[in-house]
Amino acid sequence: MNDVIVVCGPTASGKTALAVELAKRLGGEVISADSMQIYTDMDIASAKATPEEQQGIPHHLLGFLDPSESFSVADYVKLCGEKTREIISRGRVPIICGGTGLYISSFVDNITFGEGGQDLRFREEMRIFAEENGNAALLEKLREVDPETAETLHENNIGRIIRALEVYKTSGQTISQAKAQSRKNPSPYHFVMMTIDFEDREMLKERINKRVDEMVKRGLAEEAKRCFLQPERPTAAQAIGCKELYPYFRGEKSFDECIEEIKLRTRQYAKRQMTWFRRDERIYHIFFGKNDEFSDIVLRAMEYVTHEIPEFR
Repeated sequence: MNDVIVVCGPTASGKTALAVELAKRLGGEVISADSMQIYTDMDIASAKATPEEQQGIPHHLLGFLDPSESFSVADYVKLCGEKTREIISRGRVPIICGGTGLYISSFVDNITFGEGGQDLRFREEMRIFAEENGNAALLEKLREVDPETAETLHENNIGRIIRALEVYKTSGQTISQAKAQSRKNPSPYHFVMMTIDFEDREMLKERINKRVDEMVKRGLAEEAKRCFLQPERPTAAQAIGCKELYPYFRGEKSFDECIEEIKLRTRQYAKRQMTWFRRDERIYHIFFGKNDEFSDIVLRAMEYVTHEIPEFR
């Protein structure tokens, strides 16, 4: 069996709970596809599944990297491939779950990254450029040479913008060109992809606001303060839920103002996630309506899986 299930969607949509439930029913293991949940010391801000939420289901690619370490899309594709093969070799079903669309699409499309070398001096030059001219100006610099990749990145994602520029400088080839070349080799897996979607955006907004309030109760401020006191971990400063609290630690804003900013930024991020997943026609949309219970979502997901994978009927 070479079937791989993908459960994607916006933050706070319930995709982790759905992936766990599918794993329980199908004999699966979960592989995270979240660019922040790979890091240690950021459990609350990244909404990493707790042991209770994991319900005994093996989870992979969670909390294994220090925030001071760099991690690329190529790194993710490599590790996700290794875990997928391991899980299948045990006779179990890989269930990729997360909201980082670039990770998911790169693995599903079997992207191979011969991305060129490193140029540390160039990286520092680009960081200084961003500090002096703004993140938007850096993204515009990428758009000039690789508009396709620029379209997939937010201006605050400095690390990936710089990496994309570095790839072009060191290899003479853009990331989008490398992707186009690698797509000629299809993936060896059969993917069954689904996303939790919302026709009523207010419903997702309420879920996000509630989640942030719960994160505060669990100790978000204390976690963010530890990141704030470790400036050598720049990745943490990019995470929604951490960086918005830094003005509070500096005495520039009230705590409540910063929490409202976290809710706003999270909602904006969720909107970008929904836009990303709606562009991919291979993804089946399970709409979470006002009158739905979680069990309804699980039922629809199981119906789709059994339709796509006859062995589970």
